[in-house]
Amino acid sequence: MKVLITGGAGYIGSHCNRYFNEQGIETVVVDDLSDGHEESIVAGKFIKGDFGDEKFMKELFQKEKINAVVHFAAFASVPDSVARPKRYYDNNVSKMLSLLDTIVESGIKYVVFSSSAATFGEPKYVPIDEEHPQEPINPYGTTKLIGEQILKDYEKAYGLHSCSFRYFNASGCSHDALLGEDHNPECHLIPLVIRAALNGKPRLKVFGDDYETKDGSCVRDYVHVEDLAVAHYLGLKYIMEHNVTEQFNLGSNDGFTVLEIIKKFEEISGRKVPYDIIGRRLGDPAVLVASNKKAKDLLGWKLDNSSLEYILKTALAWEQNKRY
Repeated sequence: MKVLITGGAGYIGSHCNRYFNEQGIETVVVDDLSDGHEESIVAGKFIKGDFGDEKFMKELFQKEKINAVVHFAAFASVPDSVARPKRYYDNNVSKMLSLLDTIVESGIKYVVFSSSAATFGEPKYVPIDEEHPQEPINPYGTTKLIGEQILKDYEKAYGLHSCSFRYFNASGCSHDALLGEDHNPECHLIPLVIRAALNGKPRLKVFGDDYETKDGSCVRDYVHVEDLAVAHYLGLKYIMEHNVTEQFNLGSNDGFTVLEIIKKFEEISGRKVPYDIIGRRLGDPAVLVASNKKAKDLLGWKLDNSSLEYILKTALAWEQNKRY
């Protein structure tokens, strides 16, 4: 079997690409390298290009004889989506439509879609399960919800089966520090914690300490990126075996506060994390945690690498040995 991975030079995509190859699946990575890193493509075949270019993709599908597509390529910054919504609707919706049309035209029947917890908006209860209302509060979340709906409609109309995964907080890095998290700008908590500890600057900003949580800081759900890669493999296998379309939340069913993460990292590393507590950010819920029951029950998914200690240790090893 041969699988196309769009955005396979990115953080989650690169880990997924490596894992698929380890399972004996041939991969082709398409990435324009606007956010990804060519050095992170450590397996499979890389073709630089725009996944929304129908002519380019049609020729690629014909040449490579692709059996399924895992679609990661998207813009994924909530603040940027608020400031520049057109960019997100163009890339995450319009280009996705072009990609799907080319997939259908090429006779491919299976797609795994990288969706987001941002489709849910403000949580009405936790842990958030798949039945939770989807009411996104920013353009990024809206574009991902549109993507999910398009896939449901394309199954009814064209027989295109899909699996949509809603991530909460992807975290950690590969077990051997070969692959890691390197966004520009970086806005994820764990790499910012580590960089503050290693470099002393920038000082970490903790947004609020007056929430109704155990220590006043926000609670978030963290899943190791290698566990997410396994989920994509299991999800593709599931829809191919059952010819269905499904949606799954990929969470830990638990969570940690910002201050707990800081404390745990200080214990693991022996370094202090310089931080300042500032005001809450608009729209930040106190607790954002996902149920993983459906993924466990239907896919047999397990959280083998998602202890907080392991997440932090692998992230630290990557920061100390970065190769891109």
